[in-house]
Amino acid sequence: ATSPIGETSMTGFTLVRSNDNLYSTSGLVTGNITTGTHKEPTPTNLITAISDMETAYTAAAGAAPDSHEFVDGGLTGQTLAPGVYRWTNTVKFSGQLTFNGTASDVWILQIAKDLEVASGAEVILAGGAKAENIFWQIAEAAEFGIGSTVNGIFLVKTDMVFKAGSTLNGAALAQTAVTMIATTINKVNCRRSLRGLSFNSK
Repeated sequence: ATSPIGETSMTGFTLVRSNDNLYSTSGLVTGNITTGTHKEPTPTNLITAISDMETAYTAAAGAAPDSHEFVDGGLTGQTLAPGVYRWTNTVKFSGQLTFNGTASDVWILQIAKDLEVASGAEVILAGGAKAENIFWQIAEAAEFGIGSTVNGIFLVKTDMVFKAGSTLNGAALAQTAVTMIATTINKVNCRRSLRGLSFNSK
């Protein structure tokens, strides 16, 4: 979905409007495509969604951190317990990154620069951890390498780039642009508000 810009902002594939003009479809996209130029109530619904995204981004950025500069942002091979993590520089990883906790535990990753996920890298969920409870708040850009697999709700200030064969279990919410090349997005419930969350920090 894009808003307030319309379908012309989506390039690389052909869009076909539904009979009721509420959405479009494409042979390269599974599901419906919605923009600010479709028929109401689609534009109004998208404005609400954008407001919710911006609120979530601000709330995530404002959470009090439990950890500062964990391993200087080099997360390859690391296991993250529930809590709030803050980095002032770029965060990157290759290989595996594990989130270990229960189904009710929450993680917030506050990244002041970029997120760089190497080709073939993988985010592992252990102990019952859920992708819908992992919030990546990224102040600049995020890039996901070829064949990488990540989990979580990604709240990105600028742009996101998903390279060929990459997979996201979660949601990609960018305030500027999203580029996808043969990318799989497995949507999870991302309506949970960040306001008032309590963290089971360790």
